[in-house]
Amino acid sequence: MKPRSLVQGALGLCTAALIAGCSQSPGTPAAQAYRPAYILQVPVTAQDTTQELEGRYGGKVVELNTQEGYAVLGLDQAAAKTQNLRAQALGDGPVAEPNLNQFQGGALALMAGSRSIWMGGEWQAWAGGSRSIWMGGQYAPLVQNTQSLQQIKLENAQKLAPNLAAGVKVAVIDTGIDLNHPAFAGALAPSTEWKDFYGNDNLPQEEGILGVGGYGHGTAVASIILQVAPKATILPLRVLGPNGEGDTLQVANAIKYAVAQKARVINLSLGSTTKSDAVQSAIQAATTAGVLVVSSAGNDNTPTITYPAVTADDKGPLGERSLSVGSVNSLNLKSSFSNYSPDLELSAPGENIFAAGPGNLLVAWSGTSMAAPMAAGGLALALGQTLAVDIKDVTRKMAENGFDLYSSGLNSAYKDKLGKRRLDLELFLKSTIRY
Repeated sequence: MKPRSLVQGALGLCTAALIAGCSQSPGTPAAQAYRPAYILQVPVTAQDTTQELEGRYGGKVVELNTQEGYAVLGLDQAAAKTQNLRAQALGDGPVAEPNLNQFQGGALALMAGSRSIWMGGEWQAWAGGSRSIWMGGQYAPLVQNTQSLQQIKLENAQKLAPNLAAGVKVAVIDTGIDLNHPAFAGALAPSTEWKDFYGNDNLPQEEGILGVGGYGHGTAVASIILQVAPKATILPLRVLGPNGEGDTLQVANAIKYAVAQKARVINLSLGSTTKSDAVQSAIQAATTAGVLVVSSAGNDNTPTITYPAVTADDKGPLGERSLSVGSVNSLNLKSSFSNYSPDLELSAPGENIFAAGPGNLLVAWSGTSMAAPMAAGGLALALGQTLAVDIKDVTRKMAENGFDLYSSGLNSAYKDKLGKRRLDLELFLKSTIRY
């Protein structure tokens, strides 16, 4: 269960029957994003055409990749029934999966019930639009996070990685971000690369009311990455609406798009209790291409973590270069909301993390969604330097080189279910980069 004292900020039901978001260029209404009831991925040859595939399967081709040998079709209820899903589930052919998932994110706490304005260095944070870093032993951005960031040894890590992730693109696949927030001044990828898969346009601007649904979630996640890796480049990709609603197809498409745009890290602060072959396939293609993918573990305090985090184990189907992240508090104890499992690879601070909020606000969030970007930012720091290990070993090094969560009886009730270690960026970088 999520803490009752927090305003619910979960990323909710992903359904195929949603109204498209309204972020768009002025005067040019965006067409509604295509949201089929089912998704079907099938093998193809170089001779297959869109027309032939649609005639064969009775759906609409949304992707045809003859080079990789597959196509993705959207099916309505009638077409899915025609495909005899029950038989296919027994191994008789391609399986059409419902374009429906339950995504979860963090919970939002407006500090003491108030909204704080992010402005003019009031919080010593990105004053005047320029992002500050650890300097002279004093932390400039968001002093409220000093304890959490000291917990992961960020100051020493940034000294070990002085490039601060310059030139490293991190894709934030989420609810979008507040594109005008001063936290992101000079930190975003070119606008020609932005994409709103939910609203079917090129303006991934967050929409909604702060404290309602998932609004502000993506803005917070992106700003946490920048607190860890101040010179990283954020690629904002919107797949979820104001209430955290979107669909499987758009999440999968965003992952593929991030790879095409040369993102080196993908942050997925979302998850589902239902496995999606389309999303799993997209992540596997990303990791095979050398992209590092970070997924949050979920916030239901259950002994199983959500998809795709559950398959992020380096022995799992997604292989190397992927990482699952749960949450601990300032005492290194499991957060009351964090899911746990032997499949979990890493934990990181995820409680009351201060971050940018839409409308130049500063807000605090709790959730595994906040722990994941701590790790994603740390991976970006490593990629901004010269690696001393193969890229396939980087996420494993992060999971294995950290604080022992189980020493001295810590978390004894969750032994080996909170990951191998808790994030320690200093130890991680010493095991990963040349310095």
